[in-house]
Amino acid sequence: MKIIQHPSGDDFIAEIIGEGLIIQSEEEAKNLLMTIRFEGSDRLILYQKNITADFFDLSTKLAGNVLQHFSNFRAQLAIVGSFENIVSQSLQDFIYESNKGKRVYFAESLDEALKALS
Repeated sequence: MKIIQHPSGDDFIAEIIGEGLIIQSEEEAKNLLMTIRFEGSDRLILYQKNITADFFDLSTKLAGNVLQHFSNFRAQLAIVGSFENIVSQSLQDFIYESNKGKRVYFAESLDEALKALS
């Protein structure tokens, strides 16, 4: 796993680059959030391919639990991936509502994610 720091204001946006799954559990997400906070940022970009599919199955409650940690620590998260062909109406609604808020964004590209977190 590699952390790329994108300067933004007085701190940076942390982009996580890695092979395979980086987030498979709530605990892994929480540890990553704490690592980023320790490094000096509260804004994080992850890629859909690095997050377990269970996150995107809302019935597992993994997404809700992970995002609650981000909310509790006043951190922001952008997930970069392809979300246009999602079959689940509840996940489509979740993405739509998340993108209207200020904590979690689902973006199609890195540039879009950086803009959302800036």
